[in-house]
Amino acid sequence: MNFNNETAKQVLIDIIRTVNQPENSKKLSEAKASAGKEMLLMMQHVFPLVMQLQTDVIKSYGFSGNREGLVQFSQLIREMERDDVEIARLRSQIRAIYLPPIAINTTNDILI
Repeated sequence: MNFNNETAKQVLIDIIRTVNQPENSKKLSEAKASAGKEMLLMMQHVFPLVMQLQTDVIKSYGFSGNREGLVQFSQLIREMERDDVEIARLRSQIRAIYLPPIAINTTNDILI
């Protein structure tokens, strides 16, 4: 598999498009509504939906359609985002779907 930065960007864009399709967006909105602002409920209701949508997309790029394929894809993206701000930006958009914003004390890098 020839997986480079351009392919990574395309996969991430495809994931965002898939998440934003009306039927998927509706499912995610319902899951978020049921979770409220509770992180544990977000991880139980929203996170699995996003992971399934990601898995569906990455299969068409040669990754296996299971947990191992998703882990492999995620590791590659984390490595690539260190050197490519666009990959980092796209990954952040996806993470924002299932991770609610948290306050960070940037002076000491401590979660508050």
